[in-house]
Amino acid sequence: MDIATVIGIVLSIVLVLSAIVLGGSPIMFVNIPSALIVVGGTIGVTLMRNPLAEVIGMLGVVSKAFTTKMPAAGGLIQEIIELAKNARKNGMLALENAELEYGFLKKAVSLGVDGVELDRIRSILETEINSTAARHKQGQQILMDMGAAAPAFGMIGTLIGLVQMLASLSDPSSIGPAMAVALLTILYGALIANVVCLPLADKLKVRSKEEVITMIICLEGVVGMVQGDNPNSIDQRLKAFIAPKLRDAPPKAQAEAPAEPEAVAESDA
Repeated sequence: MDIATVIGIVLSIVLVLSAIVLGGSPIMFVNIPSALIVVGGTIGVTLMRNPLAEVIGMLGVVSKAFTTKMPAAGGLIQEIIELAKNARKNGMLALENAELEYGFLKKAVSLGVDGVELDRIRSILETEINSTAARHKQGQQILMDMGAAAPAFGMIGTLIGLVQMLASLSDPSSIGPAMAVALLTILYGALIANVVCLPLADKLKVRSKEEVITMIICLEGVVGMVQGDNPNSIDQRLKAFIAPKLRDAPPKAQAEAPAEPEAVAESDA
């Protein structure tokens, strides 16, 4: 569970609700027509822009913002080095029954054990890395589209409310509800965009980079094993993907520490 994401969303919602409650009756901020305009319009435009399967699949991608099943980069490198030592001493077949939790590393080692050519191994794994990054990017884009559509429909709701208000100036009792639609749609659109959609899109972008780095570490580690490289050489090569302060840390400390943004910057470079 990603505590930071949960705390961020809960804190944002609690502070907004607190301001609403302290400012008066919360009921005045509830308006069904405004919600229908913003929520319905945002969902409708999202379905128009993207295939239904991708919109549904986005839910699985969004879950990565709250949970992560990736191993810590430092601990993963230690595991790969132990595998490399075993492979260098006893051959790749010695890894056939190795118990590996991370699915991508298990697949990479399996290709090496099966005797697949080195270029073919790299091609297969790089294709999977690129496909994973593309799926994540699609999920991010859908959230960004929703973040752009929600404020736009807030403005549409404002125009609708103003038209209703101007059309009923002769009836003072109808001015209030029309103004509520005009103002609350902007509020709903801003909240959906800036509290939910855009922050989640940014978190998924970070998570995607972390996962790609983790997969590249597995790829380079297995390639080194197949080539018969010295485990110390593989170790130094893989540690280039993590923050410098973690490279010489004890294995336990590395396993507990998450990959830092600096590692992303080094990989992107």
